[in-house]
Amino acid sequence: MLLALTDRQDDLWWGAVIGGFVVIIAVVALLTLLVLFVKTIEERVTSIKATLEAAAANTSDTALIGETATSVEGVLNEGLNHHLFLGRVYEKVRS
Repeated sequence: MLLALTDRQDDLWWGAVIGGFVVIIAVVALLTLLVLFVKTIEERVTSIKATLEAAAANTSDTALIGETATSVEGVLNEGLNHHLFLGRVYEKVRS
């Protein structure tokens, strides 16, 4: 006994086969994109982790922050004194 398909059944069969291939290609493309995005995220997380470790290493020696603040304050006060002195001299010269 030989089973034959009508033209309509044959067209539907090929439509289903082509549709299946389109779905498979779309799934492969989306999974490839997902793998690439995950790889990019992993690389960036590694980079951020290294940056945070470097920041922690940079701030581990904070004993000099107080000394630096005192020195900066002294420099600012000295600059203010010069500014006031030059302002008084300038006013005397203008008069």
